[in-house]
Amino acid sequence: MRDAAVGLGAADLTRLVPPEDASPRRGAVLILFGETEAGPDLLLTERAHHLRHHPGQVSFPGGALEDAEDAVAAALREAEEETGLDAAGVEVFAELPELWLPPSNFAVTPVLGWWAQPSPVSVVDPGEVHAVLREPVAELTDPEHRFMTRHPRTGWLGPAFWIGEGKDLLLWGFTAGVVSRLFDHAGWTRPWDQTRVRDLPDSMLQGGLTRAALEGPADDRSEEPR
Repeated sequence: MRDAAVGLGAADLTRLVPPEDASPRRGAVLILFGETEAGPDLLLTERAHHLRHHPGQVSFPGGALEDAEDAVAAALREAEEETGLDAAGVEVFAELPELWLPPSNFAVTPVLGWWAQPSPVSVVDPGEVHAVLREPVAELTDPEHRFMTRHPRTGWLGPAFWIGEGKDLLLWGFTAGVVSRLFDHAGWTRPWDQTRVRDLPDSMLQGGLTRAALEGPADDRSEEPR
């Protein structure tokens, strides 16, 4: 992953970059890889289900930059505040270009880190985070856990993953897109069926992020992608 990150441009990860006249807010996320008995893993958080914006969505730890703070400092601070990790045990090995999130007008810098000295993690503030996850890379690259998801109103289509112990939690959107592209560039991706598409129902946009909600009744399966 360290080698793959060298020379990566924003266009390698997304089609969306901050336009010159956007005046976006600056933010950062921590993409933290660690090691457990199950092999390499990735730290993720599930946002609280009652939040106004992106309720229940799985994401990297992160948030807005504070005054006089750079992306690395912000990513580590936010990860510590959300998961309780000891930032001193994290070795940052890459800082990727800014990626733009148009709905919130955030220009987000992904910070890549290796968990050299792991520390316990858990939910620090239930008002912000519902769960803290350490998802094995082997599970994320398993073709059975991968598919495409489509926004029912905009037609947006992007990669998605089933994650969690029961593989009933959905990883989609910005975070899933970055994970998918990084895995591609690192050579970790295993062939998977990109014609398998599920529509994202309104209930999921309001926080009902479960596998049952996404799959719905058998006669409500999405058509093949165009």
